[in-house]
Amino acid sequence: MTNRCTTAQSTEVVRRWAPPAIVTLAATAALTALTAAPPADAAPRRAPPEHTTEGAAPRDAGEPIMAIVSIKSQKVTIYDADGWVLRAPVSSGTAGRETPAGVFSVVEKDKDHRSSLYDDAWMPNMLRITWNGLALHGGPLPGYAASHGCVRMPFGFAEKLFDKVRIGTRVIISPSDAEPVEFSHPALFVPKSEAIAAAPTRSETLAREADEATKLAQQTKNSAALAVKEAAPLTAALRRLELAKTGADAALAVAEKALAAAKTDQAKARAEDQKQKAAAKVEELQTQLDAAKANAKSKLDAAAAAQDAAKASETKKADAAKAASEAKLALEPVSVFISRATQKLYVRRNTHKRLPDGGEVFDATIEVPVTIRNPDKPIGTHVFTAVARTDGGLRWTAVTIDSGDVAKAALDRITVPQDVLDRIAPTVLPRSSLIISDEPLHRETNYRTEFVIALNDQPQGGIINRPRSPDIRVARRDDFGFGWGGWGFNNTFGRGGQYYDPRQNNWNYYQRPQRWF
Repeated sequence: MTNRCTTAQSTEVVRRWAPPAIVTLAATAALTALTAAPPADAAPRRAPPEHTTEGAAPRDAGEPIMAIVSIKSQKVTIYDADGWVLRAPVSSGTAGRETPAGVFSVVEKDKDHRSSLYDDAWMPNMLRITWNGLALHGGPLPGYAASHGCVRMPFGFAEKLFDKVRIGTRVIISPSDAEPVEFSHPALFVPKSEAIAAAPTRSETLAREADEATKLAQQTKNSAALAVKEAAPLTAALRRLELAKTGADAALAVAEKALAAAKTDQAKARAEDQKQKAAAKVEELQTQLDAAKANAKSKLDAAAAAQDAAKASETKKADAAKAASEAKLALEPVSVFISRATQKLYVRRNTHKRLPDGGEVFDATIEVPVTIRNPDKPIGTHVFTAVARTDGGLRWTAVTIDSGDVAKAALDRITVPQDVLDRIAPTVLPRSSLIISDEPLHRETNYRTEFVIALNDQPQGGIINRPRSPDIRVARRDDFGFGWGGWGFNNTFGRGGQYYDPRQNNWNYYQRPQRWF
């Protein structure tokens, strides 16, 4: 990138020189260039960085796996499994509204987007990366950083890229030039061919079982409701008798106190008569209550049994839905994030469940502690991506965008819990990723994003100066397709941004979030 301060100083010097001096200096420079040949062993002069031009690799391109934006060089490069396929100049955020460096993914696509934050500005072929308003889109490129935080691309390039990119595609914004390099390490996930082959059938089987469990749960629920309805009159009658018996017991107690307090024979006789009547009433009501309970017992027991069966069916339904959800998600690429800041491991998968106002739901049911050796030592920010299958499993690349350990040393320091590996590794697919960073999840991470990670040692004006995404809760879905859990989100600084509570399994609403741009 051109040093704008140096350019300004040079221009000011030229203005102070008289025109004859400029001519003399130019002639002297030309004569020197013609007569002074460099020695044979002199190092070649470093050419100034070339301005990035739009281009495509001279080969058939595969589906884009990631986009890497270089803030330093003001360029974007698109990569498939075999290397770069497209590149173009960009214009990122200006001072105070800088495009944040970090790790993102595409969360929404809009062919003809209009900004609600910046005077209805046209943002064609928008690829949104945060819900508070950061995106890659077509726009004017003056040759330097000029946006309010988004990444502008050439209009034609943005249009060409739009249809090639899917939701969930990785977007890496690097402070300097970065590119994926071939990488291998024993800590990277190794799939099992038999598990991958069996995954579709397993998913279909568990989906059918979940469907059957859902139908059975509804049937038992209906049966329980009918049994309770039939027992309701008996229950009401028993309640009336119990209340009457309680009243009779109280009257008998009053009569006994009156008898004990009587001083005269006349008073004693009156009290004794009241006591006998109260006792007879208590006996009569007790007889009626016992008879009513005996007559109602079968129906009341049947209603209680039906309610217990309904609860058991709901539990089986929830278990079946969870199993079906995990089996279906196993057919999707998985993204794993390990944060040194929180000492936790997070897992995301795209459910492809569309939401009314755009975007898709990302599953986030795994969040566990992880062991990092020397936790006080910086580890850097590294993105490991499974780009293709190989005979031995998967071919991986690594991209490093922040100082710290080299990629291998970073992986050496981490121990992933075995139960998490057992759940993830057997069915890992191409496009899966493992991200390691010193940073926590950014507050913009929520149920409609994969991971949002911003480098805290780089300017973040373009994201800080925008209203944050609103706090939203999403209901549990009773359909077995993905079995959403009861998710709550807290977009506050210094916290994970997302919490999963499997106990909250009875919410059934959706709150439309506010649109910020």
